[in-house]
Amino acid sequence: MSDAGLPDYLVFAFQMTFFIITPALMVGAFVERMKFSAMILFTSLWALLVYAPVCHWVWGGNGFMLDWGTKDLAGGIVVHITAGIGALAACILVGPRKGYPTAQFQPHNLPLCVTGTGMLWVGWFGFNAGSGLVADGGAAQTLVVTHISAATATIVWSLCEKVKHGKASVLGAVTGAIAGLAAITPASGDVGPMGALAIGTASGLICWFASTAVKSKFGYDDSLDVVGVHGVGGLVGTLLVAFFAAESLGGKGVISIPDAETYSMGAQFIVQLKASAITIVYTLIVSGIILYIVKAICGGSLRVTESEEEEGLDLIAHGESGYNN
Repeated sequence: MSDAGLPDYLVFAFQMTFFIITPALMVGAFVERMKFSAMILFTSLWALLVYAPVCHWVWGGNGFMLDWGTKDLAGGIVVHITAGIGALAACILVGPRKGYPTAQFQPHNLPLCVTGTGMLWVGWFGFNAGSGLVADGGAAQTLVVTHISAATATIVWSLCEKVKHGKASVLGAVTGAIAGLAAITPASGDVGPMGALAIGTASGLICWFASTAVKSKFGYDDSLDVVGVHGVGGLVGTLLVAFFAAESLGGKGVISIPDAETYSMGAQFIVQLKASAITIVYTLIVSGIILYIVKAICGGSLRVTESEEEEGLDLIAHGESGYNN
C-alpha cells in the first residue's frame, strides 16, 4: 500500500499514464516524416533514458530535485519541459516537412481537434487533481485552478490572434487551452485562483509568441507546436509557481525547501530555475544522442523518403487510410 493508503498497483497504473503520454507528446513535432520504426525506437529509449531519470529526480523518494524542494505537482518539469526539449531536438534532426515553411499546411479535421481537446481538458483534471492521491479540498482547489488557467489561456491566445490577424481561430483557441493546462500543471497544487489567472494569462501570451514568432525566426518545423506549447508552457508554470505559491498572492504558502522557516519567493524561484535548467540541458543532450543512435540503426536516416512522405505514412507504413472513398 502507498502512503495514501492506495493499492500499489493503482498508483503504478496512474504513474504509467504519465510515462506513456510524455514521449507521445513529442510525436506531434515530427509527424508526417519520421520512419515508424525510428519513432518507436526513439520514444522507447527516450522514455527510459530521459523521462525515468527526471521523474525520479523530481518525484522519487530520494531524488535530488525533490530534496531541494522543487515544486512540480503533476509534471511541468517531468512531462512538459522534457517533452518540449526532446521534441525540439527531434524536429531539428529529422528536418522540416517538404514545402515548409512556404507551403500552407491546413488542419486535417477541426471538429475532431476540438473534441479531442475537450476530452483532454477533462482528463487533465485527473492528472492534476489526482496527483495528490487524495480526494479532499486540496484536490478540489487543484481542479478549479486547472480549469481557470486553461480557460484564461484560451481567451488570451484568441485575443493575440485577433490583434495580430484580425480573426480568432478555433485552432488557436484549443491550442491556447493546452498551453494553459501545461503551464498550470506544476503549480496546480500550490496556487489559488489569482495565480491561475496570472499563469493562464502568461502562458497564453508567451506560448503564442513562442509558437509563432520564435518558431518562424529559428525555422524549426515543430508541426503541432509541442515546443512552444508544452515546453514553454511547462517552463512558464514551473517558474511562476515560485511567486504565486506565496500566501500574499493567494497561494498556499507551503514551504518545500528544507530548513526554511518562512516561504521565500526568491529562494523558491532559484530552486525552480535550477531544476528547469538541469532538465533542459540533460534532455537536450540525451535526446540528441538517442536520435543519432536510432539514425544509425535505421539505415542512416530518421525520415522516410520524399515519395513516401508525399504519399502519406498511413498508407506507406500501415497500409490503411483514415477514410474510404
